[in-house]
Amino acid sequence: MKKILFAAIAVFIAVVFMPSCKKTTTPDPTYPIPTNLKLLSNGYATGSATRVEVYAADSFFVGYNQLYLALYDSATNERVMNADVTLNPMMTMTGSMSHSSPFENPASSLAAEGLFPCAVVFVMPTGSMGSWVLNVQLLNHTTGFSGTAAFSANVLNPTLAKMKSLTTLDDSSKLFISIVKPINPLAGVNDFEIAIHKKTGMMSFPAANDYTTVINPQMMSMGHGSPLNENPIFTANGHYLGKVNYTMSGDWRIYLHLNHNGAVADSSLYFDIIVP
Repeated sequence: MKKILFAAIAVFIAVVFMPSCKKTTTPDPTYPIPTNLKLLSNGYATGSATRVEVYAADSFFVGYNQLYLALYDSATNERVMNADVTLNPMMTMTGSMSHSSPFENPASSLAAEGLFPCAVVFVMPTGSMGSWVLNVQLLNHTTGFSGTAAFSANVLNPTLAKMKSLTTLDDSSKLFISIVKPINPLAGVNDFEIAIHKKTGMMSFPAANDYTTVINPQMMSMGHGSPLNENPIFTANGHYLGKVNYTMSGDWRIYLHLNHNGAVADSSLYFDIIVP
């Protein structure tokens, strides 16, 4: 009887104190920065006890810039995984004038694999006409502190335009149309995504959600188009997603026709693309 009792107790202890094989659900605060991203700016958000690093796949340029922010506690250097982040890009023009540009704040206050994805559409390059500052306002939910970091942004003009501006034919709206995808076009069918923003003031560039689009890709040197294209349709937040088929490498021109409330908004817009 004693042997049975001791055996039962031993089994009970083993079960209760056995190390669990269940994986932890606690987020790993040590997410490595993806190797395809490079550090563009870093500094402290004054008052928030937080260091901010700004990453992107390329340097700042005129057009749609997909950015990723990494936040660190300034005392412990641990990753901040919960914060409210608000962007405020500002260009100070030569003289006393200044203006903002379209931007997209992170969709969540929780980091995605350690990063806060966001975007800015820079509407003109840094140069003789003015200079850019990217302001990043944040509330660190871990500490409860808030503050702002200000980063100088050297915005370059790409060889092939990634953003076009126009005044619409139907209601004289000022629009900015930016290529979002593909970042690196390849021969074959590619996702083709654009973002459309409307200028309603020097500090106001809301997403334009009520347009329809028609694309017509043409290979300029060969004098032909391509099949299997899909016109971009509205998804969310001023973004329109479709497909473009580059049937071979070379120089392509994507003609983009815009309609608004049944009327032609623009029929002269195009983007030149080089497919390697």
